[in-house]
Amino acid sequence: MNRNRGAVRWLWLAILLLSFSAASFSQIAVGISVRIGPPPLPVYAQPICPGPGYFWTPGYWAWNDDAGYYWVPGTWVVAPVGMLWTPGYWGWGGGFYAWHAGYWGPHIGFYGGINYGFGYTGVGFVGGEWRGGAFYYNRAVTNVSVTNVTHVYSRTVVVNTRTVSYNGGAGGLEARPTPQEEEAAHERHTAPLAEQTQHERIAGQNRENFASANHGRPAIAATARPGDFSSRSAVPARAAGGEYHAPAMSPKQARVGSSPGNGARSNEGFRPFTPPAKNGGSAGSAARPNAARPVQPRESAPKQSSSRPSAPPKKQSVPKEERHKGR
Repeated sequence: MNRNRGAVRWLWLAILLLSFSAASFSQIAVGISVRIGPPPLPVYAQPICPGPGYFWTPGYWAWNDDAGYYWVPGTWVVAPVGMLWTPGYWGWGGGFYAWHAGYWGPHIGFYGGINYGFGYTGVGFVGGEWRGGAFYYNRAVTNVSVTNVTHVYSRTVVVNTRTVSYNGGAGGLEARPTPQEEEAAHERHTAPLAEQTQHERIAGQNRENFASANHGRPAIAATARPGDFSSRSAVPARAAGGEYHAPAMSPKQARVGSSPGNGARSNEGFRPFTPPAKNGGSAGSAARPNAARPVQPRESAPKQSSSRPSAPPKKQSVPKEERHKGR
């Protein structure tokens, strides 16, 4: 009798843990939906790695209901041991562009086939790898100094300059998850670190990070450490990834399910992403692996923060030398 009671307790505990895991994944897998796509990814150089244990998280276009798309600079963060960062991405489905937040996990999952650069080729990650409790960096695609980092290797990767920033829709990529990426999607994931969330929040407070102000060429495209937007850490974009086109509608009109007064805190309009079908087929058609894409020397996300400014941020000054650096 006692043995049966013990078995029942363990069964309920297992069900509870599985339910919690599914709920956590659901929160990571959905995001904001809007009617206009993000600008192309800007072109910029990667800051040097601050030291051992840091992991590169590429920059991405985030959304604010009052001011539209703004750039969250790529940055180096101290990674949880043994974990890899799958960047967030924008994907088109059901007539809208939906944001799918990034996450930490034991393997790299699907990130829309977006070529974020610096090891993120659109499929997997070739910027480094864990060997036991130490992370080894591929110097062929990451900016590391053997003075600060001793665990390095060199593996050549073909480079291209694609700047497409979303999956599906007009002008977007047509990538589908590979079998390995589909398996990774069912693994246990960890939400973005507190430093990543704070990094995104600070980026949303600088008017110059908004596409409406920088036209796709942010003055701060990447930083050496999360939250450090000072001149000693910031790297400006070398160029916009393509021609900037101002949206034909306001951010409030573009936001799906939003209404005046709810700001970016509302969960209305959040929806899971359905990969776009090829050649006009059904969105529920079978997925096909996407072809591997080469890395680009540029720099997603972290997860969309729920604490964005409810009004357009005030302009913050950027040193003149930083605005012209690298042009």
